[in-house]
Amino acid sequence: MRALSPLIVFITLYLGTSLIAGDFYKMPISVAFLIASIFAVAVYGGVPLRQRITTFSRGAGTDNIMQMVWIFVLAGAFASTAKDMGCIDATVSLSLRLLPDNMLLAGLFIGACFISLSIGTSVGTIVALTPIATGIAHSTGANVPMMIAIVVGGAFFGDNLSFISDTTIAATSTQGCKQSDKFKANAFLAVPAAVIVIALYAYLGHAIHAPQDIAQVKYVKILPYLAVLCTAILGMNVMAVLTLGLLLTGAIGILDGSFGIFDWLQSVNTGILGMGELITITILASGLLEIVTVNGGIDQIIRLLTKRIKGKRGAEFCIAMLVGSVNLCTANNTVAIITVGAIAKQIGDRFGVDSRKCASILDTVSCCVQGCIPYGAQILMAAGLAAVNPVSIVPYLYYPFCIGIITILAILARFPKRYS
Repeated sequence: MRALSPLIVFITLYLGTSLIAGDFYKMPISVAFLIASIFAVAVYGGVPLRQRITTFSRGAGTDNIMQMVWIFVLAGAFASTAKDMGCIDATVSLSLRLLPDNMLLAGLFIGACFISLSIGTSVGTIVALTPIATGIAHSTGANVPMMIAIVVGGAFFGDNLSFISDTTIAATSTQGCKQSDKFKANAFLAVPAAVIVIALYAYLGHAIHAPQDIAQVKYVKILPYLAVLCTAILGMNVMAVLTLGLLLTGAIGILDGSFGIFDWLQSVNTGILGMGELITITILASGLLEIVTVNGGIDQIIRLLTKRIKGKRGAEFCIAMLVGSVNLCTANNTVAIITVGAIAKQIGDRFGVDSRKCASILDTVSCCVQGCIPYGAQILMAAGLAAVNPVSIVPYLYYPFCIGIITILAILARFPKRYS
């Protein structure tokens, strides 16, 4: 049990403190990981302190983790510069201008899907679209929580599929597969769910009309997102994709007069610093898990979870339950994937689960759970921007519910066959 005690300390500290405080953001998750990491080094007995620290550092500095850090840095820089040069505003305006009046709800969802798929962040999509969705609701008399839920659902579609999403990076890095391969496997789950939800929104929104005061579209500002999306789909290395997008934001923004070269550099710096907490969490979690692994804790977890598993279907359900449970405790889908990724990899390898399917399950289930919990950052942010109760949004979160159901059915039916 001592081998698993660092994980128990982390879950007890983070979850217990959050429940007592009544707020899942009172206890910073990076602090919880820091305390659990110190505890892990302290209880790792039988070897000198220097060797314990070396073991922790070896786990924190693996090739996969350093590659993830590089990607996080580039993704943060690209997201920040794209926002500052007007990419988000241009993309939002284009999405809304393309919508027929009687397809406003479905179109808002499609717009959120496109934006989140392009920028790779659910939070960024929610920040960009929630004010617009709230204004549309007030001007048309539509249900405000439902309009906000549309944005949240579309935001998680892209968070689940985007090549530059934190969850995609974490899932593919921990499972050792390409972003493009995971995208293809994931599309078999996400696209049917999106189609079902679009049909539902088309039915619900037939009497609602779009607003007329939409800003003019500056098409050149959409090019960085299109370049990132197209080159990523074509299979270009994700770091090269992000570097290309970053250079395009600088070139277009400077030539367009959106900012000067030093403003662009400051925006790059802001984006990098904005990824600091996620990078810290990634390093601490990986070091902690290395000590747990060396002490046999991962083997204990795998034995406990797999003792009744008889095949791939059971292994996939086990991986889904594991990441979903951790996500409920941490209220952060990226952290959940990083925390259980190594365990999921070992379970998948033992039972012959395709690494692409494993990465897809990790990402899909974590996004489903994160998209449904009212104490998650995304719903809290959306509720704050719209001035509504977070719980009031939950009943209208059709996409997260739908993708969760489809994932369960896909595991039961061994779908898609090529990855099963």
